[in-house]
Amino acid sequence: MSFKIFKNTVLLFVLILISCGSKSNTQAQVENIEITPIENKTISVGANQLSEYLPLLNGKRVGIVANQTSVVFKNDKTYTHLVDSLVTLNVNIKKVFSPEHGFRGNADAGEVVKDGADIKTGLPIVSLYGKNKKPSADQLRGLDVIIFDIQDVGVRFYTYISTLHYILEACAEQDIPVLILDRPNPNGQYIDGPTLEEEHQSFLGMHPIPLVHGMTIGEYAKMINGEQWLTDGIQCEIKIIKMTDYWHSRNYSLPIRPSPNLPNDQSIKLYPSLGLFEGTNINAGRGTEFQFQRYGAPFLNPETMTFAYTPQANFGAKYPKHKGELSYGEDLSNETVNNEMTLKWIIRAYENSTDKSLFFLTNGFTKHAGTTKLQKQIESGMTEAEIKDTWQEGLKRFKKTRAKYLIYQ
Repeated sequence: MSFKIFKNTVLLFVLILISCGSKSNTQAQVENIEITPIENKTISVGANQLSEYLPLLNGKRVGIVANQTSVVFKNDKTYTHLVDSLVTLNVNIKKVFSPEHGFRGNADAGEVVKDGADIKTGLPIVSLYGKNKKPSADQLRGLDVIIFDIQDVGVRFYTYISTLHYILEACAEQDIPVLILDRPNPNGQYIDGPTLEEEHQSFLGMHPIPLVHGMTIGEYAKMINGEQWLTDGIQCEIKIIKMTDYWHSRNYSLPIRPSPNLPNDQSIKLYPSLGLFEGTNINAGRGTEFQFQRYGAPFLNPETMTFAYTPQANFGAKYPKHKGELSYGEDLSNETVNNEMTLKWIIRAYENSTDKSLFFLTNGFTKHAGTTKLQKQIESGMTEAEIKDTWQEGLKRFKKTRAKYLIYQ
């Protein structure tokens, strides 16, 4: 089925006014989700390009892949959830597909998300982080188009790009087009890290890309299609609703945390580096209010690792590593973060482990790194510069491939 354009200028003008100019009772005030100032006021996300995609939904039965970041911004810096906005505009939404962390963004990392119904709209919610990560033919039956609108952070093991893969694949198999509402990549200024090796594919990394890929969701969808990464090389019909006034070197401060344990810009910038701790026995700030802005463990040497904290269960981390245990490490909440992924903290933590046999969760670390080489390199005492030298061929190859699919400069 192809996208068909329906024009009705008067109706469209009214719809835009309703969505952007009026107060709504369904503002997405998600519990425990912080709102911070929008740094780049002139960037307009795909969801705000209503005149581009509302005509494509006319007379269609619509499914939406969304979470708490799927919002339409207003001129007064408030916002409404995309689903709430489209329901108000009488778009025929049939169901919502929910990724990791859930539709309203309050599930822990790795926590099973269950099917259910949205308490605000009554719409059925189909989990893509429970029994199945790929929607079935039955779950897609009766839909004419799928909207994908989720804020990504540009890191390979951040699972929303894996959800994107499965949505494209399932929709290609059922001949359903996918409408992608693009959003900025807050780590889109650079490309870095080891390239995933095919034998280590998992939901934490499905494609041969570096750990930091430097692409928006829309660009990444083009790459999935273009590189024939879907099963048997099938292609999904996609239409990307582009942003305005965005380019990759431009900083973007996220107004809504993209997942429970990325509460602010500092955590998002540190995530590519500290996310590797997820494959170790080191706590990366989960169970505190400084997620991905500190790290520690009881077995790090307190004489050299003088910062200490005790993880406790909290929003987004019911069972953090070393819950209730005094952990030694480093506080990075005021660290200057450059546009790069660094290994200095994981190397420092390993070197200061009083029992190195406790450090790596080998299978988990390999899934996050995308290679067995990185663990061996750290254990062998290689420096960060020496390790990064081994990444350069893969990075050069990826950059050449990436250039074919860029939408923004």
